[in-house]
Parts: sequence; C-alpha cells; structure tokens
Amino acid sequence: MTTKLGVALWGQATDWPAFEATAKRVDELGYDSLWTWDHLYAIFGDPYQPIFEGYTTLAAWSKVTTRVRLGLLVGANTFRNPGVVAKMLTTIDHASGGRAIAGLGGAWMEPEHTATGIDFGSGFGQRLDWLDEAAGALRALLAGDRVTSPPGGHYQFDDLVLLPPPVQKRLPILIGGSGEKKTLRTVAKYADQWNAMGSPEKLAHKLEVLQGHCAAVGRDIAEIELTVGCKPIIRSSAEDARRLWEAQMAHNRTPMADVIDDDTFWVGPPDLIAEHMAQRKALGFHTFIAELAAPYDDETLERWINEVLPMLEGR
Repeated sequence: MTTKLGVALWGQATDWPAFEATAKRVDELGYDSLWTWDHLYAIFGDPYQPIFEGYTTLAAWSKVTTRVRLGLLVGANTFRNPGVVAKMLTTIDHASGGRAIAGLGGAWMEPEHTATGIDFGSGFGQRLDWLDEAAGALRALLAGDRVTSPPGGHYQFDDLVLLPPPVQKRLPILIGGSGEKKTLRTVAKYADQWNAMGSPEKLAHKLEVLQGHCAAVGRDIAEIELTVGCKPIIRSSAEDARRLWEAQMAHNRTPMADVIDDDTFWVGPPDLIAEHMAQRKALGFHTFIAELAAPYDDETLERWINEVLPMLEGR
C-alpha cells in the first residue's frame, strides 16, 4: 500500500505570513494533506502565546493551495454545535474544490474552555459521549440525511438537513485519540480515518482494541485509514537536529524537560526517521502526519518527502 504523508502546522507562536507561506510550500512539495490544531490557547509551553483559530485557517488555506487535502488535527467537538460544524466543513469543501476532511476529537484543554465560558462537561467520559453523538449526526448530515436527535441526547437537532451537500460524495471523518472504551468505539462506528500516536507496542495494542470494536459493530477495519502522528526534525547529523529542536522549543516557550521524553519527536538523520516509519508501517499505518513547530523548517519538509519517503518505499 502506498505511503501517504501529511503535515500539521503548529498554530502557535507564528505570524500569518509564515503560516500561509508554509501551507503553500506543503502544497507545492506534493504532500497529501495539510492540517492544523483547533485550540484557543497555545498547547505547548506557555499557553498565553499567539495562536490561530482552526476552521477559519482551513478556509483561508483553501484559497492559497490547489491540491492538498485540508483538515483539523483535530476539531474540538465542545467548541461548536455539530450542525454548524457540518455547515462549516461543507463550505470549506466547496471553497477548496472537494478537499475537506472532518477531523474530530473530544477536546481536553480545560483552561481555554474556562476562559471562554465553553461547557467542558463533567469529565472526559461525558465529552466522549458528546463526541460519539456528534460524529453520528455529522456522518448522517454529510451523507445527505435529515437528522433529528433521539430523546435524551446532548444535542437537539430537529429535522436538520445540510444544503448544499459537500462536493465530495463521502467527506471523510478522521477521529483522533486512543481511548479504549469510548474513542475507539466511535472510530469503529463512524470514522474513515483514525489518528494515533505512540510507540509501536502501544499502537499494536490499540489496533487490537479497535479490531474488537469493529467486530462488535460489524465494521471491516480495512475500511478505516490508519494514520499516525509524529514530529520529525531532519538533519544529516543528530547533533544538528537536536540544536534545531532546542531552538524551536525555545521559540515556543516550551522547556525541553516538557518534551524530552515525548516519543513522537523523531529527531535525527533520514535513516532514523525512515526506521520509525517502517516500524509503524509494518502494523498497517500507511499515512504519516508530521506536526511541525514554528518557525517552520523547510529543510525537514523537503527531506521528509524527497529523501525519507523514497528510502522507506525502497525497503
């Protein structure tokens, strides 16, 4: 199966010209997908840093890119009514000529909810129940169905219909997260793509759990595109890559102690990055999404697709 590469640009500690220029560069280099976060406060280091809003970013990017697919990694379900989200995604799909992806997650950062007065729910379990309900409604709306909420639901849809429909016949839903009881059950029921992170051992276990949920709901797991997140920093020497990592974290007001044990940072030469990818590809993950911190690193962008990818495919 062909390996696909996507790029998720950190939305914090950047200005718009750099944010937009790098989005255009991702498109020019031939990446498959382009993503950003959906947060109101910065999530690495000091939360009080500049950060751009997600859906309006996608709308703006839709007009300066031509081929790359566009999504949030991932949309915070708590922030917006899912009926409004369906309308926003459909608008972005039309603006981009059919390139939108519906990235969804339960949301986790309490301070941004408290500051804005957005309901954070009673706990993560309740937010995941809301996510499941929202994903089901969104799947139906994007497919052209009318939606009325069941009695006792969190949402109160009343014969809601989405007009116009998306450009895509099936606008894909990506769900991020690996919670074994609820998130992966929602993935099994509604997702076209699943995004996870972690070691090969952790991913193998989560895949087993997802397979069980798929069997329980009568879904073939092969229908779900498996995507894995990473944070590559590529240089010819480990020392040069480490220096860049430290500089990026300083720019993002993030102590190295906060990230040094994060196994999603792949920092080093191309063969190291290819080895990490090969381990996950052996599990069935064929789509890799690289999160890149500002200031965005063009050398990593170029070397990942032009050097590491051929190295991986040649194994």
